[in-house]
Amino acid sequence: MIERLKDWARAVRRDVVALWIAARDPRVPWYAKATAATVAAYALSPIDLVPDFIPVLGYLDDLIIVPLGIALAVRLVPAELMATFRAEAARRAERPTSAAGAAAIVAVWL
Repeated sequence: MIERLKDWARAVRRDVVALWIAARDPRVPWYAKATAATVAAYALSPIDLVPDFIPVLGYLDDLIIVPLGIALAVRLVPAELMATFRAEAARRAERPTSAAGAAAIVAVWL
């Protein structure tokens, strides 16, 4: 059970990085780029829409909203491109950062 959860967490992290890559690729349709950029920025941002210190609700975004957003964005990106982005994300060692993404999350939060 623990090993399955670890594999799932690795897949989620890889998909977030793959969506970050997809958001910058010119072959991806604009609506998929917008969704991928929003989901990646939120998932990679240290700032949550609902702060984690709020009981129960604070973790719901991490457990429900982020995976649902990833699933939606992955469906919008063409499958052959997503496979390429996942392979590239698996090769990357560093975690991507985005000051603009963090600023957007702060703006929504305020």
